[in-house]
This record gives sequence, C-alpha cells and structure tokens, in this order.
Amino acid sequence: MSANDPFARLPEVPGFTVTSTTIADGAAWSEEQYSGIFGVPGGKDVSPQLSWSGAPEGTKSYAVTVYDPDAPTGSGFWHWAVADIPATVNELPEGAGDDTGSGLPEGAFQLPGDARAARFIGAAPPAGHGPHRYFIVVHALDVESIGVPAEATPAFLGFNMAGHILGRAVLTASAEIRA
Repeated sequence: MSANDPFARLPEVPGFTVTSTTIADGAAWSEEQYSGIFGVPGGKDVSPQLSWSGAPEGTKSYAVTVYDPDAPTGSGFWHWAVADIPATVNELPEGAGDDTGSGLPEGAFQLPGDARAARFIGAAPPAGHGPHRYFIVVHALDVESIGVPAEATPAFLGFNMAGHILGRAVLTASAEIRA
C-alpha cells in the first residue's frame, strides 16, 4: 500500500460525519462490494449504504465519490461518482449505484468511472498487489448543481468541485486479493 494521500493537494475544508451499515471505517469490504464485473469470485458490485450529518452551513448539494489511490495505474482508480445530490438528502441506500441509479434521489446522477460505466464498480485489486484503500467521500458543496455533464469523468467532477467544497466526510475501506 502506498502513502498516496488523495487529499494532499486539495483545499483543506472542515470535516463532517459519514457512517455506513455496509462498511465500518478502516474495515475490509464485504464480498458484495467486490467486483463481479471484473470477475472477482463472489463480487456483486453493490454500492455501500451511506448516511451523513453535520455538513457545514450553506451546503446546497452533495457529491459522493469512491476512489482507490493504490491502483497500479499512476492515477488511481475511480469506482463511483455521484453528482447533484440535493442538500435535503442525507443518505443513500445500499445498492443505489446499480446500472439504473434507481436508489439515487431525483436530480442526482452517476458519472462513468474508470471502467467507463456510470455505476458503482466494486473492488478488484490485482492478485498479490497487496491491500488497497478505498476512500468513500461525501463532499458538501456550495452550489445546487456542480454543472458537469453526465458523461464527464470523476476527475473532471473533482476539478469542478475544488472551488465549491464546504466540507468533506470520509470513510476508508480496504480490499486485497492474495496471489
């Protein structure tokens, strides 16, 4: 596992709280959050349940991202990105990141991640590569819509969010496939 800190070059912002009935902070993903799409035995690509509270005053929307900075790509791997979650929403149910996004609130949408699928893609670290970290982040934003097209990349979403982030809530999961 590398020491790559995905927040090191981003503006410092206040934290708030994110919890999950699916994953405890620092724990390993369950089999359901591994990737069946990438052929991990038992993997089901089920997005985690998330609940958040304590976002900064002035929050007008949220975005949620799941990112693996330890992927052997030079740029990490984006597993999920959701934009334009209304400020009145403080939870996403488990499985909200399916192919249809049926569990997302009205107005929110999924962007295609590094697998180019607009859905949650579960963990699939290369066998024998060691443990990978998955940063599950809820970003509190000062705009109702971040204004990116639905086909944008998560990196483009992040670039556009940089000047609008009021707060950040983070859970970290892990995954490893032994050789």
